[in-house]
Formats: sequence, C-alpha cells, structure tokens
Amino acid sequence: MATKTIAGISVDVSGEGYMNDPSQWTKEIATEIAKEEGIDLTEKHFELISWIRTKVMSGEALTIRGIGKSGIVDIKEFYQLFPGAPLKKATKISGVPKPASCI
Repeated sequence: MATKTIAGISVDVSGEGYMNDPSQWTKEIATEIAKEEGIDLTEKHFELISWIRTKVMSGEALTIRGIGKSGIVDIKEFYQLFPGAPLKKATKISGVPKPASCI
C-alpha cells in the first residue's frame, strides 16, 4: 500500500492513485486531486461526488449509465464535468476505489 500526501494529509493510495480508504477523503483532498486532473470543482461537481460516494459506500456498482440516471447530471454533462475518462476521474476525485468496469 502506497502513501501519498494530498492537501497536507497522508492517505493510502493504490498504484493508480485511487484512495484505498474512503473515510480519509475530504473536500480539500478532492480539490487537490481535481487540480492534478485539470478540473476546477464546482458545486455541481460536489453534488455528483456526494452521490457517487453514497452509492459506492452502500455497495452499489457505478456505471456511466447509472450516473446519467442520477437526476443530477445527464451523460453529456457528466462528460463535460469530467472530460477524458469521466468515470475514472470522478471516482478518483470522490476518494472511492476505481470501478471494476474501468480498464
């Protein structure tokens, strides 16, 4: 298990930089990870991040289709908020493990 200092806090991360312990997550950590990914977080980002964290903590699997049905964003807006690899970036910033569906 690797350790990385993010926003002045030492956190356990996977080899790909995903947090291993979601309980270590803070908004400050999310903001710093987002900056590394080239994203400036807005309230809409945080609304979706909260939804993602709730789903993952309850044991539900995440999919892009599921996020599109969240009632927070549609799929097009999800891609705009997290350009490139939206599910990977969103989960990394949310402090949850990388989804099994992501390669």
